[in-house]
Parts: sequence; structure tokens; C-alpha cells
Amino acid sequence: MNKVTNTLVGLFVLIILSSSSCEKKDYEVDQDFNSGWVFNKDDLEGVENIDFDDSKWREVTLPHDWAIEGPFSNEYNARTGGLPVHGIGWYRKHFSVEKKHVNKIISIEFDGVMSNSEVWVNGHHVGTRPNGYIGFEYDITKYIMFGKDNVIAVKAAPEDLGARWYTGAGIYRNVRLKINNKVHIPQYGTYITTPKITSESAIVNIETSVVNNTNSETSAHLVTCIIDPNGIEVAKSTKDIIIQKGKTGIASVDLAVKAPILWDIYTPNLYKAVSEIVIKGQIADHFETNFGIRDIKFSREKGFQLNGKTVKLEGVCMHHDQGALGAAINYRAKERQIEIMKSMGVNAIRTSHNPPSPELLQICDRMGIVVQVEAFDEWKLGKVENGYHKYFDRWHERDLTDMIKRDRNHACVIMWSIGNEILEQSRKDGWKLTKHLNDICHRVDPTRPTTAGFNYFPAPFKNKLANYIDIVGMNYWPLNYQEILDENPNMIVYGSETSSQTSSRGVYHLPIEPMHQHSTNHVSSYDGTVGPPWAYPPDVEFEQQEKVTSSLGEFMWTGIDYLGEPTPYGGRDNSTNGYWNDDWPSRSSYFAPVDLAGFPKDRYYLYQSQWTEEPMVHVLPHWNWEGKEGDMIPVYSYTNCDEVELFVNGKSMGKKVKGFDLTPIPAEFHFFEKGTYESKYRLSWEVPYQAGNIKVVAYKDGKAEATKVIHTAGKADRIELEVDRNAITADGTDLSFITARILDKDGNFCPMADNRITFTIEGSGILAATDNGDQTSLESFQADNKKAFNGMCLAIIKATNSAGTINVKASAKGISGASVSIITK
Repeated sequence: MNKVTNTLVGLFVLIILSSSSCEKKDYEVDQDFNSGWVFNKDDLEGVENIDFDDSKWREVTLPHDWAIEGPFSNEYNARTGGLPVHGIGWYRKHFSVEKKHVNKIISIEFDGVMSNSEVWVNGHHVGTRPNGYIGFEYDITKYIMFGKDNVIAVKAAPEDLGARWYTGAGIYRNVRLKINNKVHIPQYGTYITTPKITSESAIVNIETSVVNNTNSETSAHLVTCIIDPNGIEVAKSTKDIIIQKGKTGIASVDLAVKAPILWDIYTPNLYKAVSEIVIKGQIADHFETNFGIRDIKFSREKGFQLNGKTVKLEGVCMHHDQGALGAAINYRAKERQIEIMKSMGVNAIRTSHNPPSPELLQICDRMGIVVQVEAFDEWKLGKVENGYHKYFDRWHERDLTDMIKRDRNHACVIMWSIGNEILEQSRKDGWKLTKHLNDICHRVDPTRPTTAGFNYFPAPFKNKLANYIDIVGMNYWPLNYQEILDENPNMIVYGSETSSQTSSRGVYHLPIEPMHQHSTNHVSSYDGTVGPPWAYPPDVEFEQQEKVTSSLGEFMWTGIDYLGEPTPYGGRDNSTNGYWNDDWPSRSSYFAPVDLAGFPKDRYYLYQSQWTEEPMVHVLPHWNWEGKEGDMIPVYSYTNCDEVELFVNGKSMGKKVKGFDLTPIPAEFHFFEKGTYESKYRLSWEVPYQAGNIKVVAYKDGKAEATKVIHTAGKADRIELEVDRNAITADGTDLSFITARILDKDGNFCPMADNRITFTIEGSGILAATDNGDQTSLESFQADNKKAFNGMCLAIIKATNSAGTINVKASAKGISGASVSIITK
């Protein structure tokens, strides 16, 4: 009892018997507050006032990103996508709260506003939050006029060069109105850990915060239930609590779950904890928390262990935008991104370089992806003019604490990153701030290790920053992993950011040789020819991860192309080490194995050949080389099988054995002098071009297991449409992604077609965006037409709130169109 008393603020606990259950009864639920807003992008006076005339403002539904609407312009910074991510934007919403709630607590919760947000209710200023990636909640009870019209006004004021990438702008994450009784469980009100797990039983510890906003001491029951993945109640506790007036206390309970169903990356089983506050037989609050029962450990000897089994991290770094949809969070768009990553073999994500949306973690919980959640790209020393360093001193502890409290119940989260490539690495006293941030993480969540991504080798070791985190992440120093381990016997190391290889989907430049720029501002998919000075082929990382068995794995930069940072183009300004507008119109990244539209590039299959087991084979380039008849064309193949045989027009060009037959890659990177890197992860041939087809057959144990054929395509003849899902939900947010491909009369894909495709939508849906994956395209994402880029483009269709059918037609001049129907339920 003494231990409990010491952890509570006037909260005394006794276990009692009770008939209370965790079944849902009548209680107030959080209200979706996303509809009914109006928006104006202008710096106006008096907008916060209740009587301000907003009748002519534009109606919007949140989440909303004003910047993605463009237009693209070199007046904006290419580093942030050439889009208007800065300026002043105002949002207003009229709403009412029924008189019956007059004795309750009314609060407003934002998952994120980009950025420098300020909120007013009925003309009263209720709060500000500079960090656009952090969620926050305000108690607005004293400003509410119950039974009358209320007005909330939100100002977002993102600044130019507030980050090194595209941030989006506005209220780009979800908003909720919360109505609570005066005794309730607050925001981030539960903390769930699993301190002991065996096959027979798991101990689940649940700490529940309880707020008493009444004017008197209050007695209540705290009922806690655990529901298993099959919906069955498997554990329950009831406690009698007494909470002092105006105080918040924490009650802790241990519940035993028999024969626990574990969460892991293969079977991501989720439990649910239901916490209820019961006063005089009535439910005062009902709070649900999803969690997983799993055990994580990290060591030099066994690496990262999940439930006792070593798992090599085959991860990617991910920015938060969703391509043509911008930063405005959409569950299905984020889910599709993770599906694409899983199909490549990804099992881990690093949320570079900021806290993610809640939806990303919900999806990773459900799909079995482990996550490193990252807090900061800057500490006190800034990288860009208006970066987080301006707010660090005042806000870092609150922001970091809120991030961890929000995310610490997610089964998928395995590490907290306190920083990425922070400039304090070069300071002799940089360790002090590292220790300070590390201590905050351990105080708020002692169950997970801390990490950071270091890039100034060997500075973080000389200046001892690496000594004050639990796990050391290295950005772009693969050849030094073993050296670091040998010199630091107590450290655990991994590749926190790797490769940074660049390419454009379907682009092949000959000859294959290092070059600094191509006239198209595209980058060859042969890889290794154009890139920033820190980049290197994925093959180098593969090799080092094999050699240095103590490494936890890697997080490749990046999983999917993102808006902004159009490296290696965009120009270079040596004074800031930044990228600017010299090479406009490059406006989005080239780094990923998947383009901005979600279409795989060739490198996607290289990673798949290393990170998946289902037999696969891939071949490149395309086979349309008119005018190069007889010229030698390099042909590459990627496979996870033993060997590959190449056929040109039915004639065998011979077999190549993976790991034995090496492929030379022209190389020039910071730890490798200009020359050739011999890769054992690619198979290659040089064959004279002749129209027809190339085919690869992959063999395992002598048996043909996978085949791929590429035909020489004729003139563009027709459009083919492929839908990711034929049925979606009629909820006003669900999406269907439609891929348009250009084919010749024989059904062969036309790899260089650039026909302009127009999409016509009828029925219960609207066109949300179009894209083609071209990093240099300045066409509006909102346009109903798009030029195919190397034979492909994308239409994103959003459901309305009405069930029915969406009919989509795609047409282009001179070729046959196509149509498809989508059911909305």
C-alpha cells in the first residue's frame, strides 16, 4: 500500500468485488470535429472574434493541407517542394454544445496543426503550439456558451524553410471535440506494459490516470478489463478509488492473461484494455486502449529480439506526406503505403524526422511493422532558418514527453529517437543535451531504448554523445560498423539511415557511368550514376549487414519518394548545405525504390530479392531501343533464387549464379574512391539489342521457380486500368487508387508513353488527385488529367457519404480508353 500511496496524488486504492462490466453502455464519446469548417489563406484582422463575417469563406473538411493545391512555382523553395508551405491560414467553425452538458468538461483535441498554431474559442485565446507534428488538447469549458452558437478559430502560420522537406500546411491531422464528466480519464490517460511474459501467462500492468475536476473529494470504482484478439474478456480488475478535488492520480493494476496470444511481425495480435470510471452505478468515463503482448530485447550478441527470436531490421525511413494528397492524413492512403512497403519485404519504419500521425502507428500495430519514433531534426543548433531550433528551449521537454505518452502503448513502437543528424555532434558538450533528452525518455517510458541517427563520424564518439543513448544509429557509414563495435564494446549499432540511392522510374541512361546531371533532371534506374556525395548503392549496405552480424539492421533512405528535397538536383548552396532552385523544375525526391505515386522502381525488386523469401525475379531495362540495333545493352536481373538464365528472343544468353557472378557498378561515394564496386546482389549480361523480348528464368535447387518477360512495345493503342480495391466504404474519406497503363495493340506495356490521360468520375465519388511519379512534373495534383510518365499514371478516387457506384473513365487522344466501376458500401 505504501508503494501505491507514494505514486498517487490523493488517490487511495482498495480492491473490492463489483458487478460492473466492461460492456459498452451509455457514455459520451469523442465527436468527430472534421466537418463544417471554413478556410481563408490570408493575414486578416479580427478573425478570432465571434462576430467576424466568414460567410464567403471556402468550405473545407479536415484534415486539410492548403499547400498541396499549389501552384508549383520557383518562387517557392524547391527544398519544400516548390509549393506554398508558408503563410497565414485561418480556419473557423460554428458549433453548438447542448445545455445538458453544462456541468461537463469540454475540450478540443488536435492531432497536429502545421504549424505555429493558435486557437481561439468565442474570441478567447486558448493556446498556441509551434511544433506542427505534435498533438495537443485544450480545455475550453469556460469559453463555451451552452445551447448557443460557438465559434472556434484556428490560425496556422508556417514559415518558409521551417523544415528541410515538404511539411504541408494547415490543420492536416484529425480533430475531435471531447465531452467528459468532471471525473474522467484524461488525454493519454493509460500506460500499459507487459513486465512478464511466458507461454502460460502474461502480466499486464495498466496505469490509469484519473482527473477530478469537482469541488469535492470523490469516490468511484475503476473497472479495468482486457479483451483478447477474438473479442473475449480474459481479465478484469475492480478498484475502489478516492480522488481529492482538483487532483490527478494514477492507479496501477496488474492483470494476468492466461496463454497470451503474442504480437509479432507475422501475427500482429492486438488486445484491448477497457478502463471505466463508475460513480454511484453510472459510467462516468469509458476509455479504450489497444495494445499488444510482446517482449523486446536488444543486445550485441543477439541483435533485436522480438519474443525471444532475433529479427534483422529491414527497414525504411518515411516522411509523412502521401504524395499527391499532400500531408493531410488519410487512413487508406497511409495503409496503402505500408502495404507497398510490406510487399517489398520491409519489417521496420523510422518516422523521419518527426512524430508520425496516430494513424501510421495504428496501421503498423495492425499489419506487423515495428517502428522507431523520432522526435527532432534539430536541437538548439539550426539547419534551416525557421526550423525547430527557434522553439527548442521552451518546448522540447513538453513535445518529447507528449510524443512518448501518446505513442507508448503501441505494440509496434520499439525505439525512441531523440534526434537526426543533430549539429551538436560537433560540440564537446553535446553529450549534456543528449543525456538530458535520454533521461526524459527513460522517465516517461523506461521500457524502450533510446537512439539517434549520427552522421558526423567520429564526432559523436569523441564528444561522447553516443555514450548517452542506448542504441547507436549511424547514417551513411556502413564500412565503420565493425570499427565502432570493436572500439566500444558496450555499444549496440545499426544503420539508422542508409544508401540514399537516387533514380527515376523507368529511366535508363547509357552508357552506365557516373555523371552529375542529365538534361531531363531524371536519374537512371541502373543506379549508382547520379547521387549526393553521401549516397552509395544498396549493395554496399547488404554486404556490411551480412558481415557485421552484431548490427541490428538498417533503415534505408527512403521507402517512398516524398515531396521536397529534390536531391541530387535542386542546386546546392554551400553556405547552408541546402538545396535551392537552380535546377528547377525538380520538386520531389528521387531516393526511394517506389515513386511518389506508389509505383515500384527497379530498385524495389532489388530490395525484394534480399528481404523476401517467395521466389521472385526481375529484369531491366525496358526493351524499346529503336535506333540502337546491334548496340550492347546492359541487362540486370534481381532474384532471391540461386541463379538466373537470360533469353533474348528465345535464345539463351547463359546462366548467372547469385553470389558468384558479380556485377560491376560505377561508384564514387564518400568512403570509396571513384572506380567500380563489384556487387554480388545483381546479375548482369551485355547483349546486342534486337527488337522482340527478353526473358529471365530464376532457378532454385535446379528447378525453375520464377519468370519475367519484357516485350518490345509497338505504338500506343489503348489504356488499361487497374484498381487496388473494387469496393470501398462510403464514409467521405475512403480511397480507391487506380493505375492507368498505356499498352500497344498486342497488350504489351509501352515503357516510354507520355499520352495525356483524362479521368471522368460519375456516381458516389470524386477525383481526389492524380499523379505520375515524375519528380519534374509541375502539373497540378488536383487536375482531372495527367501525362503518363514512362507509360503510367495514377488517379485517386474518394468516396462520398452516399453508398452506390463510382464509374471511372480514362481517355486519351488517338488511343482507346478504358473504364472501371467501384462499389461504395
